Amino acid sequence: MKALAEIKDLANKNILVLGMAKSGVSAALLLRKLNAQVLVNDAKAEQPQELIEQLKKADVQMILGSHPKGILAQHHIELIVKNPGIPYTNPVLVAAKEQNVPIIAEPELAYRVMDSELIGVTGSNGKTTVTTMIQLMLDQQDHHAAYVAGNIGVPATTVVQKATANDRVVMELSSFMLAGIDQLHPHIAVVNNIFSNHLDWHKTRENYVNDKMRITENQTKDDYFVINWDNPEWQQLAQRTAAQVVPFSRQGLVENGAYAKDGQLYFKNERIMAADEIGVPGDQNVENALAAIAVAKIEGVANKHIKQVLQTFSGVKHRIQYVKTLAGRQFYNDSKATDIEATQVALKAFQRPIILIAGGLDRGDDYTRLVADLKPHVKEVIVNGQTAAHMQEAAQAAGVKVVKDSPRVKDSVAIAFEDSQPGDVILLSPAAASWDQYQTFEERGDEFITAVENLSKEKGDVTK
Repeated sequence: MKALAEIKDLANKNILVLGMAKSGVSAALLLRKLNAQVLVNDAKAEQPQELIEQLKKADVQMILGSHPKGILAQHHIELIVKNPGIPYTNPVLVAAKEQNVPIIAEPELAYRVMDSELIGVTGSNGKTTVTTMIQLMLDQQDHHAAYVAGNIGVPATTVVQKATANDRVVMELSSFMLAGIDQLHPHIAVVNNIFSNHLDWHKTRENYVNDKMRITENQTKDDYFVINWDNPEWQQLAQRTAAQVVPFSRQGLVENGAYAKDGQLYFKNERIMAADEIGVPGDQNVENALAAIAVAKIEGVANKHIKQVLQTFSGVKHRIQYVKTLAGRQFYNDSKATDIEATQVALKAFQRPIILIAGGLDRGDDYTRLVADLKPHVKEVIVNGQTAAHMQEAAQAAGVKVVKDSPRVKDSVAIAFEDSQPGDVILLSPAAASWDQYQTFEERGDEFITAVENLSKEKGDVTK
């Protein structure tokens, strides 16, 4: 992080941190180090006592349980640092816009105090995997350390305080985060893909795409814009950047970037490794690997280090995560599949019979889009949550012979095991957000993992 003496523009300012959680607490503590006067406001009254004690110790004021009217005027608020998930329709934010109070997201605050090189990663699907792959590759370099931050679950404002000017910060940036940036400027920006996602929040696909593309709005000709070239729309998006475009393509559509050809992975005609050597299954992970390869080669990482990382990479928790083989059945946790496209990707990753556990928050999505993906290998679908009826209709339209209801994911695991045969894949891939039954997709995935472990103990099976 820059020396505190260099950062004077936040000193003595009255700053509201809207939304507590880990990132809110991290932002508040950093702001106090910068001598700002900080107020944290969260509509949820019950908060972890450990976090409350951290804020009290740093002399941070708190208002919990509501968003009071007049909070901006009463506390003379000059800047808001908001939790990315809080919509701009929130009354405090509406009032802030009317009163011309600046609003930024936590990664923007982190960027303003960092002196490390920033690599930003966004996309509808796969960004956590790409972020992790890039960090592992860059961390192989002797003269640099590499850190992950952002939407991956590590507050950016925490990471930038330990990263030095010689280090790299690989920041996963959601559309919610990018909607709240101003100065954030990645040296390398990655757009893994863009589908239709979070339209309940963004309202239109155009808004969603525009927020995603904010990742490159501050880039210059001295920077790099890495983008998936396997869709004509994404190719058109590359015209919006001032940075040097470095494409990647699983379909072999480019030679001036990273691409797959005849089962091999290349960067600008230089062979890196065979695609089937990647340690995680599925075409989506070939795309993820190509995005990471492009960044690693820009950064000068040796091929042997790139290959080692991809060969040993075992996946990201909750993203087509291998959990265990029990009595010949393989269990995979894909709880992070919070949209239809992510579940389509997961289903294409397997060539064996699948029992799919799916369902969650109903955001009005068209689940008939899953029919073609269910047909090849899905033998049974176990549904739960608000979208259960929609998933059931899609499964029946796909000719899936067995469709069952289940109260929760843990119950689905028991049903799936009893209905399965050795050689089957039991896959949690909900195609929906978790918020109808769970606080987060991580909580949902952890319930799946725990249920599998409990089943293993019950059956006396120690197969890993």
